[in-house]
Amino acid sequence: MAQSGDYDDINEGEDISGLEDRPSETDLEKTDVIVVAGEEALSPDTPVYRLRLSYSNETFLAAFKDVLGKGSWVLVPTRYGRDLAQIIGPVQLKNSAALSEVTRIERPASKEDLEKSAYNRKQEKEAFRICKEKIGNHRLEMKLVSAHYLLEESKILFFFTAENRVDFRELVKDLVGVFKTRIELRQIGVRDESRVVGGLGVCGRAYCCHAVSDKLKPVSIKMAKDQNLSLNSVKISGPCGRLLCCLAYEHNFYNEQLRIIPQEGCKISYDESLWKVIEVNVVAGTVKLSAEEGRQITLPSTRFEKIDGRWQIKRH
Repeated sequence: MAQSGDYDDINEGEDISGLEDRPSETDLEKTDVIVVAGEEALSPDTPVYRLRLSYSNETFLAAFKDVLGKGSWVLVPTRYGRDLAQIIGPVQLKNSAALSEVTRIERPASKEDLEKSAYNRKQEKEAFRICKEKIGNHRLEMKLVSAHYLLEESKILFFFTAENRVDFRELVKDLVGVFKTRIELRQIGVRDESRVVGGLGVCGRAYCCHAVSDKLKPVSIKMAKDQNLSLNSVKISGPCGRLLCCLAYEHNFYNEQLRIIPQEGCKISYDESLWKVIEVNVVAGTVKLSAEEGRQITLPSTRFEKIDGRWQIKRH
């Protein structure tokens, strides 16, 4: 995220607290894999892969005895039921904790599996239309996000968002009557919706939550303040209406850099004058200072060092 020093557009009366994540909006973060019980421990030589569920954009780890190619499809148990997932690529497990999150791939997808999956994709469009119509008939305050037929289970998943809890029991009865199969409705948060649907952010790139990582890190207003950003809701929030994911991804970098760079307002003696830090550009790695008589200089951040609790400028 580019750093901004322009504060002219701050709306002092704007309440931006609603941009922070709510505890209930991380539904898809809860146990995103099924650990198969009763199986012997993984051999160090067993290939482990990261897989993605195309309909929810969740990723998880799974092992298989043979080598599998990137982009190939496999049948695997998920927390929704047995279904297809796509291989992102092989991984190396560095700690024992990761082993507890590894499930087992049952087998590579067959031609029949892929044909059935393609057929299901077409059926999902009609299922989405019908469910959306039923939601309107029942006048429920919920927004349908997607529909998905499981490959190896007689069940249809419907993902939706809502401001509050929704009593959808009558809706489920209606849907069962239409589809004659098991129905599962799952309420997700608005950030999860962006992760599932995808799109382009204000930076012109694909949403971080969809293209960079499916793990939603908590994002706070403090992160925006630490990065010296304008506290304008339009500039620091994404299309989902919550704080930008990149604030969390870059927070550690800013914290580390600010530890080794003097902060704004800091006074430093240099060249027989007293200088005040008036601007810090962490991304560019520069610090601008102003002297009492009005002179200004910009120095690289590497010129500064802290000795005995006081900032000093290194001599060439």
